Amino acid sequence: MGIAPEAVVESVDTRAYTIPTDTPEADGTATWQATTLVVVRAHAAGYTGTGWTYGPAGCAALVDELLAGVVIGRDVLAVPGSWAAMVRDARNATRAGAVGYAISAVDVALWDLKARLLNVSLAKLLGIVHETVPVYGSGGFTTYYDDRMTQQLTSWTREQHIPRVKIKIGESWGTEETRDIIRIARAREVIGPDVELYVDANGGYERKQAVRMARAMAEWNVRWFEEPVSSDDLDGLREVRDRADADVTAGEYGTDITYFRRMCAHGAVDCLQIDATRCGGYTEWLRSAAVAASFGLTVSGHCAPNLHAPVAAATPNLRHLEWFHDHVRIESMLFAGSLDPAGGTVTPVGNRPGHGMTLVEDAAARYRVTPCWTE
Repeated sequence: MGIAPEAVVESVDTRAYTIPTDTPEADGTATWQATTLVVVRAHAAGYTGTGWTYGPAGCAALVDELLAGVVIGRDVLAVPGSWAAMVRDARNATRAGAVGYAISAVDVALWDLKARLLNVSLAKLLGIVHETVPVYGSGGFTTYYDDRMTQQLTSWTREQHIPRVKIKIGESWGTEETRDIIRIARAREVIGPDVELYVDANGGYERKQAVRMARAMAEWNVRWFEEPVSSDDLDGLREVRDRADADVTAGEYGTDITYFRRMCAHGAVDCLQIDATRCGGYTEWLRSAAVAASFGLTVSGHCAPNLHAPVAAATPNLRHLEWFHDHVRIESMLFAGSLDPAGGTVTPVGNRPGHGMTLVEDAAARYRVTPCWTE
């Protein structure tokens, strides 16, 4: 079915949901018992595109107040133009933080809408590079004790056969080093010698402390050391990177290509993490991945794995996606079309148009924190 070249975005609506965790969760520097999902829908010619972000419910109000009016009436096919217009109009609200999250959700919805109008998968629309996308199991929260962490690691490695997994360390702002090492050793014992082991300190350590920890955890062949220090401390990241065997990674809080360029130019990371639900959607993901490529770096998708899979498949310098416990659980609960990571990869290319995910409103209704679709 063809579409008229003058097809325009007719309306945009939003809704937010707060979903409790299945158990209390924490990392090195934060604790939480719920996650909020903000969903944006864009409509045109009888089709609906869906995007989302994980952030405060206020992101929905930002879409309504700042962004919806910008994209309504614009050419459905000209998504980068809509993105640029949103960024310009949001200037005085500053793009970083919740405004960037809101832009991201709208951008994803517009790309999904475009693909559905054209009746093509998003991966094909963006240009497939990888037929399958590698993932790594991510969770291992510091609130997990041995039995819970063992069960999760076993599920990933022995049931789903995912060959790479990550746990949280840096507990209580780096004040529980002994427990961190005990958990790393236990994780290696559970997963065996052949599975890649990753750790994430969420910025919980000081510089030299992170270097000491990197040396200590080398005994268990840790391959990925995420945010050993604050991602704002580019000198610290570079220092740890220069002195650690594990790959040092960061970037999940990046809001634009300038942020990512600074991180790359500083030599702060071995792999750049990008989050399309924060940085500006698929449009800015693609630009940011190109920045990383210009420095000879691979990129990894941070969280929201079902949302990231199509754009990851279209990224030449992709390393993998984070199969993050919270978001996997939410996306499989509230959306139809979630992907299967069996064997350690997902396949976003198929017969379904767009990203292939559709919100199941009956399943989501109990978690709603906004009263209705805002018009």
